[in-house]
Amino acid sequence: MIRVKNANDIELKDRLVAINRVTKVTKGGRTFTFAAIVVVGDGNGTIGYGLGKAGEVQAAIAKGVESAKKNLVKVPVLKGTIPHEVTARFGGSEVLLIPASEGTGMKAGGAMRPVLESAGVKDVLCKSKGSSNPHNLVKATIQALCELRDAKEVAENRGVSLDVVFKG
Repeated sequence: MIRVKNANDIELKDRLVAINRVTKVTKGGRTFTFAAIVVVGDGNGTIGYGLGKAGEVQAAIAKGVESAKKNLVKVPVLKGTIPHEVTARFGGSEVLLIPASEGTGMKAGGAMRPVLESAGVKDVLCKSKGSSNPHNLVKATIQALCELRDAKEVAENRGVSLDVVFKG
């Protein structure tokens, strides 16, 4: 997982994953607030998520975008897919990401789709197990993407050339 330090240099697109209306009942009546989960990404491997809470929907989304820009990570995306199969778990949600050949498309649903689209993944097979809570699904998907390693990184860690990584 490589953290991105300067979000100002990157052109990020935001996607709304889920909005939740929260009601607080007091003796003066009901107070409505909104919680928005937002994912930002440049479509080239940089991705982040954030949660914004406010009295208005637009304000909650804006807060979520600002929060997402503060915790950006860089993930490896090779030819529109992921380098290898990976699973991750967060809370009650478990996700399985499998690389797919070119032209397969994105077989992902729920809160996983906007995360993968923001990262720039075009061909992937996904399975969500357990809870379908959007908060946990987004966090599990990003955790899975952060666990990915490309061949160059593996070669550097082992101190060998790329040829040795693929042969043995």
